Amino acid sequence: MVAQLKAKTDDQLMDEFGDEIGSVPSWAFEADEDEHAADSLMGIAEVCERYKVSPRALRFYETKGLMAPRRINGTRVYSKIDRARLKRILRAKSLGSPLSEIKHYLDMYGQHGEGRIQQLNYVIEKTGKAIAELEAKRAQIDTSLAELRMINERSRKTLEDKRKSDK
Repeated sequence: MVAQLKAKTDDQLMDEFGDEIGSVPSWAFEADEDEHAADSLMGIAEVCERYKVSPRALRFYETKGLMAPRRINGTRVYSKIDRARLKRILRAKSLGSPLSEIKHYLDMYGQHGEGRIQQLNYVIEKTGKAIAELEAKRAQIDTSLAELRMINERSRKTLEDKRKSDK
């Protein structure tokens, strides 16, 4: 779950197409409420603008089975459920989850939420493992930093002593 994100800089993320998507948007961590009415539909341009995704990315998610928006006269329209699903996809992507895991998670839900308990257990297991991995990495980083600081300090002291003895 803790996959490597393709990063341009520390603050800039890339999508699977190599397009810059910027930093993780704040809406990715908001509650699943949408300011639009429950039955309102949004077109692809509105969804792209609101969620900062390209039409190409939306079509890609559709081909991967992550989304299935309705079509009205051949035009994709996104319901509140579709938009909530997109938010989950984008949030999981921003945390480094591969699309295959995201699909597995979304498919657990079922048609009417019958898989919600299974879905929650899956999230608890995956996030628990990711937290443990990140904590282990942080411990390694802390150890490396302490060693580098010690090397740096010793080198500074040796250099200072060397300069004093050469005078």
